[in-house]
Formats: sequence, structure tokens, C-alpha cells
Amino acid sequence: MEEKTTFKLKNEEGKEVEYEVLFTFDSDETNKSYIAYTDDSKDEDGRVRVFASSYVPGNDVTQLLPIETEKEWKIIDTILEELQKEAKGELED
Repeated sequence: MEEKTTFKLKNEEGKEVEYEVLFTFDSDETNKSYIAYTDDSKDEDGRVRVFASSYVPGNDVTQLLPIETEKEWKIIDTILEELQKEAKGELED
């Protein structure tokens, strides 16, 4: 079984919340690194919420930065969709 990578952030109320890293990747298109993560909370449709940020790898303290452009969101959405297709394919096998 794979070990989960987690980190903690403070939410808007100042409460510490633990997040699980789903995946990280580097984009040649934007020359940035990205991280997708979840706190396993669900949205109003019952789907698990997934968050994404850019970050600068290699620092002792990783600072999450906002996704700034529509192009960045499209890149992240495409990867999430591919991962969902792969996961569904594995479940059907």
C-alpha cells in the first residue's frame, strides 16, 4: 500500500486542516510546478473536493501560490480528467 503524502494548512477560520497530496507535476508550457490536493471534503454534489496550486520546488518551506490564468486551469483540468479515466478503467477491469 502506498504511503500518503500529507501537509497541513490553516483555513480561513485559522483551524489547521490536513490535506493529502494527489499528485504534483511540472508544466513545460508555463515553466511552473503544480500540486493537486484534497482534504476529502465533499461538494454539494457529493464529489470529493480537489484543490490546486502552483509552488516553487526545492525550498525548505513550500509556499503554495494561486493559479493565475485560465491556461493553467485548463492544463490542470486535462490532467485530472486523464487520471479519472485511468482510475475508472482500473475499476472496470
